[in-house]
Amino acid sequence: DPGVAFYRYLYDRVGADWLWYARRELDDAALDAIISDERVDLYVLYRSGAPAGFAELDRRQDGEIELAYFGLVPEAIGRGLGVWLLHEIIDIAWSHEPERLWLNTCTHDHPRALPLYQRAGFVPYRQETQTIPDPRAAGLFA
Repeated sequence: DPGVAFYRYLYDRVGADWLWYARRELDDAALDAIISDERVDLYVLYRSGAPAGFAELDRRQDGEIELAYFGLVPEAIGRGLGVWLLHEIIDIAWSHEPERLWLNTCTHDHPRALPLYQRAGFVPYRQETQTIPDPRAAGLFA
């Protein structure tokens, strides 16, 4: 269990530029309930002793694993670390023998995210349009 404060640090460092907001909406108790669940696994990539990225595998649905969050801190992007981390996480996920491994990405994510996922073997299976209120206007970003 990484602890709520460390998780929030990782989530904000990795996701702020891409407007990751869903976990920012949760209070500490709700977030802790997710990240302390034994079926939710957090993997942190360290570079020179500091967190450089993370991945979260959610195994709470029978037969499937969601790569719920994946990304790098801004200064680690463009160094090949994302490719390496993604392949490691995919191997870990498949070692649990799910029927399906999936993820969700959006137009707010890094422009190279979708091509990276496709090169790693993910195939788009659904596209949808959602309109969300700007999380910055809601005060979720300082």
